[in-house]
Amino acid sequence: MPRKTAPKTHAPGTPTAPGQDPSPETHEPSGQDAPSVHEPAGWGAAAGEDASPGEREPSRPRRTRAARTGASGEAASGTRVRTSGATTPARKAAAPKSEPEIVTVDGREIAVSNPDKVLFPEAGYTKRDLVRYYLAVASGALRAAGDRPNVLVRYPNGVGAEFFYQKRAPESRPAWVEVVSLRFPSGRTAAEVVPRDAATLAWMANLACLELHPHPVRADDLDRPDELRVDLDPVPGVAWTQIQEVARVVHAALDDFGLVGWPKTSGSRGVHVYVRLERRWGFDDVRRAALALAREVERRAPDLATSKWWKEERHGVFVDYNQNAKDRTVAAAYSVRPTPEARVSAPLTWDEVDECDPTDFTLATLPARFAEVGDRHADIDRHPCSLERLLELSARHEREGKGDAPWPPHYRKQAGEPARVQPSRRRVPVHPLIEIGRAQRKEDALAGLDRWRARHPDAAAHLEPADVLVDAMRGRFHTWTRIRVNLQHVPEPLRPPQEALDPDDPPKGWEDFNPRDLPPRRPSRARKPV
Repeated sequence: MPRKTAPKTHAPGTPTAPGQDPSPETHEPSGQDAPSVHEPAGWGAAAGEDASPGEREPSRPRRTRAARTGASGEAASGTRVRTSGATTPARKAAAPKSEPEIVTVDGREIAVSNPDKVLFPEAGYTKRDLVRYYLAVASGALRAAGDRPNVLVRYPNGVGAEFFYQKRAPESRPAWVEVVSLRFPSGRTAAEVVPRDAATLAWMANLACLELHPHPVRADDLDRPDELRVDLDPVPGVAWTQIQEVARVVHAALDDFGLVGWPKTSGSRGVHVYVRLERRWGFDDVRRAALALAREVERRAPDLATSKWWKEERHGVFVDYNQNAKDRTVAAAYSVRPTPEARVSAPLTWDEVDECDPTDFTLATLPARFAEVGDRHADIDRHPCSLERLLELSARHEREGKGDAPWPPHYRKQAGEPARVQPSRRRVPVHPLIEIGRAQRKEDALAGLDRWRARHPDAAAHLEPADVLVDAMRGRFHTWTRIRVNLQHVPEPLRPPQEALDPDDPPKGWEDFNPRDLPPRRPSRARKPV
């Protein structure tokens, strides 16, 4: 028999390139309240390929007490499928799958299928790296997403390939993975995962869930949010310095209304600011407060920020109040985002907002920062705030004629909401928009835009970055991409007419989906007369 050798172990949160031998040193996870982790022999095996959507569940590891994880990438009923924005090189051939391995966290065993599967082709990070990362920052990630229902956002073939949103927890899951049942405006229900420990985070990472997408409610009270979420979303062409300026305006406004804001990078191009709330208000009131705050930020910095919902009316940094509508989720602090370099949504202090570069925070770098400074949002639960003053501002806005603002398109028309008609589709259009193309894949839609630019170079030369509107359109289960161009900066003699769409390939049946067919939503809390 061959001689047995001691396994090589590697610090959770420290990625290795595919095929690279990890360090022989043994480390405990970094950060506060680090879980107890045991990593098995073979934790640095050769690179392999993961299960594609629709494949059978991977074979069990050779350990007899392995937890069944439901790691199949199949998109079950109730999921939405999309293609991530990053691109990957064409595959020559499927690499052999690496053997399943077991990681033990606080006595719970997680079977990690194909741990050498590359999830980030450009950076080379694997599923093993993702599991280690979430174990290294577990206490912070659980503070952000734990004790809350989470939508699973799964990338079974890595960044650049098809991904999907899965509301329903896999039926094949360990008994210790908790769920809670949510009811949606359509009348349907879904049992969503509620992570409560590091083992559940590792289990989610094994499903190739890069991001943590929690609802703003606790599992024990699904009707009263305890978070107000300020999403600063820059239009194309906006510099990071302008986003920092708007974040400072948000900070000042929150202070003036007696609210404590906790900033973080979005992990993409923007900034998120969370406010922990007393659990006294329903979703509708929290959204009303967020809309009032967005309008206040726009009033204070009209050249930098906007609260306008329609893309063709936006400029600068959009303060997205609709992220507080019921059933919306946002990538939580410590979420790994689907960017080529595996950028992370990093909690910050307000001083760090002025100094940081969001590209500095990645799957590879954040564990060391977490070990050094801890969780910048460690005290967030100690500062629950009241919405009363923001709701007073909302009531004042209503008296001044500023009522509700548009809701997302898949929501049923709400009482008091203005006409949900894009400015360019009104009887007297506000902006000269033309539609370029529709496609199931974003890359195909952008290729159609390139062809339009080649046909109309004189008009294309006058376009500003914000004039190109790339819309993620939602159907019943799938999303697709629509591209429009605002010709407002193009001289009238050079403006091309509306042409046949190129491409014209939205998902079949999308036109049959009408949000007005859904049963009406009941307000989470009746408004009191002002």
